[in-house]
Amino acid sequence: MQIGFDVGATKIESVVLEETGQESFRERTNCPKDYNSVINNIVEITKKLEKKLNKSLPVGVCHPGIHSPQTGLIKNAPNCYWIEKKPFQKDLRDALGKEVFCENDANCFALSESIDGAGKHYKIVYGIILGSGAGGGLVIDKKIVTGPNGLSGEWGHNQLPYMAAKREKLDTNSLRESEIESFISGHGLAKKFNKKYGKNLKSHEIFNLYRQHDLDAEKMVDEFKINLAMSLSTIINILDPDAFIFGGGVSKEIDFLSEIETSIKKFVIGKEYEGVFLKPKYGDASGVRGAARLGREAVY
Repeated sequence: MQIGFDVGATKIESVVLEETGQESFRERTNCPKDYNSVINNIVEITKKLEKKLNKSLPVGVCHPGIHSPQTGLIKNAPNCYWIEKKPFQKDLRDALGKEVFCENDANCFALSESIDGAGKHYKIVYGIILGSGAGGGLVIDKKIVTGPNGLSGEWGHNQLPYMAAKREKLDTNSLRESEIESFISGHGLAKKFNKKYGKNLKSHEIFNLYRQHDLDAEKMVDEFKINLAMSLSTIINILDPDAFIFGGGVSKEIDFLSEIETSIKKFVIGKEYEGVFLKPKYGDASGVRGAARLGREAVY
């Protein structure tokens, strides 16, 4: 039995996970925009649950950004700026007086789905998070692969493939503007659409127009499909995952995974790919479930 926490921009979600994977408790509270308050919130919930269950439990926490192996500080968490450059894991361990495991939220999503979710039958599982940004997590044999810099899975920050950039007529000196994330994330898609057509729509509104056969939205989403397929093919050519699991708000809008799967074969070596493209079994709950799994030595 473990406690998992998911710290996000607006909420702190907690869960108690049985050894079988069954949830015996779930709660969601607003996330305070203050570092010490976040620490205190996690401590209070943990103590409440341990008192209720009359036992001490392992704790795992998932969050945006990366826990730097070099400095021990959180980096690249702009949506949760209050934990940025903070020793989050160390401070939680000190506050609770025991071991606490902290990990990137996309990694926890992938871990959860690989253990008892949509990817449980596969060896190499790549969790794709398409939301306001584009992130990912790599799990092999039910274990998170983080790398010496904690950067494994961060495909969204790679540069857009050359042919896609050429088709986009990309002309910029900003590396940030030429990243994959700037074209296939919800924020990137909306920014591109609104600039081209002089509108002010969010990504889910663009996808709604696409399903209504609006010509501008259809053209933009068709471009999105090609950019996504090209970008995913770079992952396949390096890692060759058995399964991709798609999470995040933009992924919920995608009802054309079979099209992406077909397009990808044009860009991978040998023009073949036998992996699978799946939606998550646990949806948004996978992050917190994966966080609870972090305390299990067998899988981390």
